[in-house]
Amino acid sequence: MGKVIASITTSVDGYVTGPDDGPEYGLGRGGERLHYWVMGGPWTYEGEHAFDMSDADKAFYEPLVANLGGGVVGRGMYDAAGAWGGHNPFPGTLVVLTHRLDDQPDPANGFHFVDGLDHALACAHDDAGDKDVSIGGGADVIRQALVAGVVDTLVISTAPVILGAGKRLFDGFEKDVDLRIRSVHPSEWAVHTTYDVVR
Repeated sequence: MGKVIASITTSVDGYVTGPDDGPEYGLGRGGERLHYWVMGGPWTYEGEHAFDMSDADKAFYEPLVANLGGGVVGRGMYDAAGAWGGHNPFPGTLVVLTHRLDDQPDPANGFHFVDGLDHALACAHDDAGDKDVSIGGGADVIRQALVAGVVDTLVISTAPVILGAGKRLFDGFEKDVDLRIRSVHPSEWAVHTTYDVVR
Protein backbone atom coordinates (compact mmCIF):
# COMPACT_ATOMS: atom_id res chain seq x y z
CA MET A 1 0.00 0.00 0.00
CA GLY A 2 1.31 3.44 -0.93
CA LYS A 3 1.29 6.63 1.08
CA VAL A 4 -1.63 8.99 1.65
CA ILE A 5 -0.66 12.47 0.47
CA ALA A 6 -2.92 15.41 1.35
CA SER A 7 -2.20 18.51 -0.73
CA ILE A 8 -3.86 21.89 -1.09
CA THR A 9 -3.10 25.51 -1.93
CA THR A 10 -3.71 28.32 0.55
CA SER A 11 -3.33 32.08 0.69
CA VAL A 12 -0.80 33.57 3.09
CA ASP A 13 -3.67 34.08 5.55
CA GLY A 14 -4.72 30.44 5.28
CA TYR A 15 -7.71 30.54 2.93
CA VAL A 16 -8.23 27.78 0.36
CA THR A 17 -10.98 29.69 -1.45
CA GLY A 18 -12.11 33.25 -1.75
CA PRO A 19 -15.64 34.30 -0.76
CA ASP A 20 -18.64 32.70 -2.53
CA ASP A 21 -16.84 29.60 -3.81
CA GLY A 22 -18.90 27.00 -5.63
CA PRO A 23 -20.12 26.11 -9.09
CA GLU A 24 -20.74 29.76 -10.05
CA TYR A 25 -17.44 31.20 -8.81
CA GLY A 26 -15.17 28.14 -8.63
CA LEU A 27 -12.51 29.02 -6.07
CA GLY A 28 -14.52 32.07 -5.02
CA ARG A 29 -14.10 35.72 -5.82
CA GLY A 30 -10.36 36.28 -6.29
CA GLY A 31 -9.62 32.65 -5.47
CA GLU A 32 -8.27 31.83 -8.94
CA ARG A 33 -5.06 33.62 -7.83
CA LEU A 34 -4.38 30.64 -5.57
CA HIS A 35 -3.83 28.50 -8.66
CA TYR A 36 -1.68 30.80 -10.76
CA TRP A 37 1.09 28.27 -10.10
CA VAL A 38 -0.97 25.49 -11.74
CA MET A 39 -1.77 27.56 -14.82
CA GLY A 40 1.64 29.20 -15.17
CA GLY A 41 0.32 32.68 -14.40
CA PRO A 42 -2.85 34.77 -14.31
CA TRP A 43 -6.03 33.18 -15.66
CA THR A 44 -9.78 33.68 -15.37
CA TYR A 45 -12.80 31.39 -15.41
CA GLU A 46 -14.02 33.08 -18.57
CA GLY A 47 -10.86 32.34 -20.59
CA GLU A 48 -9.20 29.17 -21.79
CA HIS A 49 -7.55 27.18 -19.00
CA ALA A 50 -4.01 26.34 -20.07
CA PHE A 51 -1.89 24.22 -17.75
CA ASP A 52 1.54 25.72 -18.38
CA MET A 53 3.45 25.37 -15.12
CA SER A 54 6.80 27.05 -14.70
CA ASP A 55 9.88 24.86 -14.47
CA ALA A 56 10.10 25.63 -10.74
CA ASP A 57 6.52 24.49 -10.16
CA LYS A 58 7.02 21.37 -12.31
CA ALA A 59 10.08 20.47 -10.21
CA PHE A 60 7.74 20.31 -7.22
CA TYR A 61 4.63 18.86 -8.89
CA GLU A 62 5.95 16.09 -11.12
CA PRO A 63 7.65 14.06 -8.35
CA LEU A 64 4.57 14.59 -6.14
CA VAL A 65 2.22 12.92 -8.64
CA ALA A 66 4.66 10.42 -10.16
CA ASN A 67 3.45 7.52 -7.99
CA LEU A 68 -0.23 8.44 -7.64
CA GLY A 69 -2.72 5.68 -8.33
CA GLY A 70 -5.93 7.32 -7.17
CA GLY A 71 -7.37 10.12 -5.12
CA VAL A 72 -10.11 11.46 -2.89
CA VAL A 73 -11.82 14.87 -3.08
CA GLY A 74 -14.90 16.35 -1.50
CA ARG A 75 -18.10 17.12 -3.34
CA GLY A 76 -17.52 20.85 -2.97
CA MET A 77 -14.23 20.63 -4.85
CA TYR A 78 -15.79 18.40 -7.50
CA ASP A 79 -18.66 20.85 -8.05
CA ALA A 80 -16.46 23.97 -7.91
CA ALA A 81 -14.18 22.45 -10.57
CA GLY A 82 -17.17 21.81 -12.81
CA ALA A 83 -16.39 18.08 -12.56
CA TRP A 84 -13.27 18.88 -14.60
CA GLY A 85 -15.41 18.97 -17.72
CA GLY A 86 -16.88 15.54 -16.96
CA HIS A 87 -13.64 13.54 -17.09
CA ASN A 88 -11.16 12.84 -14.30
CA PRO A 89 -7.83 14.50 -15.25
CA PHE A 90 -5.84 12.80 -12.49
CA PRO A 91 -4.15 9.38 -12.30
CA GLY A 92 -6.44 6.50 -11.34
CA THR A 93 -10.03 6.79 -10.18
CA LEU A 94 -11.05 9.95 -8.33
CA VAL A 95 -13.26 9.05 -5.36
CA VAL A 96 -15.69 11.87 -4.55
CA LEU A 97 -16.76 12.00 -0.90
CA THR A 98 -20.42 13.04 -0.85
CA HIS A 99 -23.76 12.42 0.84
CA ARG A 100 -25.49 12.85 -2.55
CA LEU A 101 -24.95 9.61 -4.45
CA ASP A 102 -27.92 9.83 -6.81
CA ASP A 103 -26.07 11.71 -9.56
CA GLN A 104 -23.06 9.40 -9.81
CA PRO A 105 -21.57 9.94 -13.30
CA ASP A 106 -20.65 7.10 -15.64
CA PRO A 107 -17.73 5.29 -13.93
CA ALA A 108 -15.95 5.26 -17.31
CA ASN A 109 -15.35 8.99 -16.75
CA GLY A 110 -13.10 8.16 -13.80
CA PHE A 111 -15.26 9.25 -10.85
CA HIS A 112 -16.65 7.11 -8.01
CA PHE A 113 -19.08 8.71 -5.54
CA VAL A 114 -19.09 7.34 -1.97
CA ASP A 115 -20.34 8.40 1.46
CA GLY A 116 -17.87 8.41 4.37
CA LEU A 117 -14.11 9.01 4.60
CA ASP A 118 -13.24 5.42 5.53
CA HIS A 119 -15.17 4.09 2.54
CA ALA A 120 -13.58 6.69 0.25
CA LEU A 121 -10.06 5.82 1.36
CA ALA A 122 -10.70 2.08 1.07
CA CYS A 123 -11.93 2.55 -2.50
CA ALA A 124 -9.00 4.80 -3.37
CA HIS A 125 -6.48 2.31 -1.94
CA ASP A 126 -8.14 -0.53 -3.86
CA ASP A 127 -7.89 1.47 -7.07
CA ALA A 128 -4.32 2.59 -6.40
CA GLY A 129 -2.88 -0.82 -5.48
CA ASP A 130 0.71 -0.24 -4.35
CA LYS A 131 0.70 3.38 -5.53
CA ASP A 132 0.02 6.51 -3.50
CA VAL A 133 -3.42 8.00 -2.81
CA SER A 134 -3.94 11.75 -2.90
CA ILE A 135 -6.40 13.72 -0.82
CA GLY A 136 -6.86 16.87 -2.83
CA GLY A 137 -9.36 18.80 -0.80
CA GLY A 138 -11.35 20.61 0.01
CA ALA A 139 -10.28 21.72 3.40
CA ASP A 140 -12.90 19.70 5.28
CA VAL A 141 -11.75 16.42 3.71
CA ILE A 142 -8.13 17.16 4.61
CA ARG A 143 -9.10 18.05 8.17
CA GLN A 144 -11.08 14.79 8.49
CA ALA A 145 -8.12 12.78 7.20
CA LEU A 146 -5.70 14.47 9.61
CA VAL A 147 -8.03 13.85 12.56
CA ALA A 148 -8.34 10.20 11.49
CA GLY A 149 -4.54 9.90 11.48
CA VAL A 150 -4.37 8.52 7.92
CA VAL A 151 -2.22 11.22 6.28
CA ASP A 152 1.44 10.35 5.74
CA THR A 153 2.44 13.50 3.86
CA LEU A 154 0.92 16.98 3.98
CA VAL A 155 1.71 19.38 1.15
CA ILE A 156 0.74 23.04 1.44
CA SER A 157 1.35 25.37 -1.48
CA THR A 158 1.15 28.98 -0.27
CA ALA A 159 0.23 31.53 -2.92
CA PRO A 160 1.56 35.08 -2.48
CA VAL A 161 -1.86 36.62 -1.85
CA ILE A 162 -3.87 37.64 1.21
CA LEU A 163 -7.54 36.91 0.51
CA GLY A 164 -9.03 38.21 3.76
CA ALA A 165 -12.12 35.98 3.50
CA GLY A 166 -13.28 32.62 2.19
CA LYS A 167 -12.76 29.14 3.63
CA ARG A 168 -9.76 28.53 5.88
CA LEU A 169 -7.83 25.27 5.76
CA PHE A 170 -7.68 24.75 9.52
CA ASP A 171 -10.89 26.51 10.59
CA GLY A 172 -12.13 24.70 13.71
CA PHE A 173 -9.28 22.18 13.66
CA GLU A 174 -8.22 21.25 17.21
CA LYS A 175 -5.96 18.22 16.88
CA ASP A 176 -2.28 18.59 17.83
CA VAL A 177 -0.15 17.30 14.91
CA ASP A 178 3.65 17.33 14.61
CA LEU A 179 5.09 17.81 11.14
CA ARG A 180 8.61 17.45 9.79
CA ILE A 181 9.65 19.60 6.82
CA ARG A 182 10.81 17.38 3.98
CA SER A 183 11.21 19.94 1.21
CA VAL A 184 10.49 23.53 0.20
CA HIS A 185 10.14 24.57 -3.45
CA PRO A 186 9.69 28.30 -4.11
CA SER A 187 8.45 29.68 -7.42
CA GLU A 188 7.09 32.97 -8.69
CA TRP A 189 3.54 31.87 -7.91
CA ALA A 190 3.79 29.77 -4.71
CA VAL A 191 5.98 28.29 -2.02
CA HIS A 192 5.39 24.53 -1.93
CA THR A 193 6.19 22.96 1.44
CA THR A 194 6.09 19.19 1.89
CA TYR A 195 5.75 17.85 5.42
CA ASP A 196 5.97 14.32 6.81
CA VAL A 197 3.26 13.75 9.42
CA VAL A 198 5.00 12.55 12.57
CA ARG A 199 3.28 9.68 14.33
